[in-house]
Amino acid sequence: MNHPNAPQGQYHILQVGLSVVCLIWFCTIWSVGLLGCWSARKRYRSRPSSPLPSALPSTAPGVSILRPLKGLDANLSENLESSFKQDYPNFEILLSVSDEDDEALPIAHELIAKYPNVNARVMIGGEEVGVNPKINGLIRPYAEAAHDIVWILDSNIAVAPGTLARAVHILSGPSSNPSRPRRRIALVHHVPFAISSPSQASFGTQVEEVFLNTNHAKMYIAINTIAVDSCVIGKSNLLRRSDLERLDGSPVRQQNCDSRQSRGLATFGRFIAEDNMIALALWHKLDLRHDLSRDVACHALGNMSLSDYIQRRVRWIRVRKHMSLTATLLEPFTESVMLSAITAMSVRFLREIPIQLFLPAHFFLWLLVDLDVYASLAGHPLPSSKRWSFLVAWVVRELLAFPIWLFAVIGNEIEWRDRRYRVLRNGEGERVSAAERRRGIRL
Repeated sequence: MNHPNAPQGQYHILQVGLSVVCLIWFCTIWSVGLLGCWSARKRYRSRPSSPLPSALPSTAPGVSILRPLKGLDANLSENLESSFKQDYPNFEILLSVSDEDDEALPIAHELIAKYPNVNARVMIGGEEVGVNPKINGLIRPYAEAAHDIVWILDSNIAVAPGTLARAVHILSGPSSNPSRPRRRIALVHHVPFAISSPSQASFGTQVEEVFLNTNHAKMYIAINTIAVDSCVIGKSNLLRRSDLERLDGSPVRQQNCDSRQSRGLATFGRFIAEDNMIALALWHKLDLRHDLSRDVACHALGNMSLSDYIQRRVRWIRVRKHMSLTATLLEPFTESVMLSAITAMSVRFLREIPIQLFLPAHFFLWLLVDLDVYASLAGHPLPSSKRWSFLVAWVVRELLAFPIWLFAVIGNEIEWRDRRYRVLRNGEGERVSAAERRRGIRL
């Protein structure tokens, strides 16, 4: 005969088990966050020089800098000019636009005239090889690049003069992590650090800046420190064409691969997130590795509304959902609000710690870690003039994380460069026609 208190006992055991699991998860996420904070301090608060700037042009590996352009991005002239100012003896710059009416074209010509001693030229006209506009714009300069090493830089990115030399040194030399088993470095990437001018510091821009310079950077640096798998953002990537030409567009090894299959950059044109897929293919198909440079890629933010920020986050969550479903489903439980909520209930049940005591302590410490990551990337603490606006944007970012995620995971269509796409399996995409869009509106 069952004891009448048996169901209550089983329920209590279940509560204890779930509470312990929540505490383990809490400790895991905090460990990852602290690892990101520590790694940011170690990596970005001191940036060693490279011996390559003093090398002769004949001995330094040649690099082709590829910069696809589309319209007037924020700080476009300063972003492009940073390529011309690289302290490196052997490089060329290939600027590309899809048509001769592009607004970026006059700025490109002005910089070429300003720096006559830099080997730079403009290429007009793209080649459509897939749905990805960035890949389409890169095909011609990629094919005509003079060097094996290519540095693909987005037009909204500016870099310090020593960035190229340090990246080439990593690509050509030993791994920056000697404890890691040695495999050849095939890709060097840079963590984005968002910057905005006071005239463009709308609230949406502030929220985006807070996101990129705190939580995003912290997790990105931590994941690349652990380095159990590929994690790359394509804002600034240095890699070899000879490696890319060995790839067939599939991010994983396949049985009975057809040697006649197309290879190279164009095969990744069917993906929305081509940067992630290229990095995955280098890691898994060629068994090569990536390394994170000690430099940051300064990401100039334009004037963004809060709606723009939300749509941007929705876009990349929907893309990531089709590339890594498990990680996407776990994402809200890595954010401070959801993590603190489930942990607060767990510690109240296990140790009778009041929720009103736990939550303020958790958020205060989380904020301190984020501010430390910001200081490491910026090279200085948060300016006092930005503290209150930063804090408000930080709170809004944290509170919006779960609603944005919830909205993003239930859809498959995204807006990107004024076009609508449908995200398919493995992150592939297809254009949504105007007729389909009208039907969707009517429905």
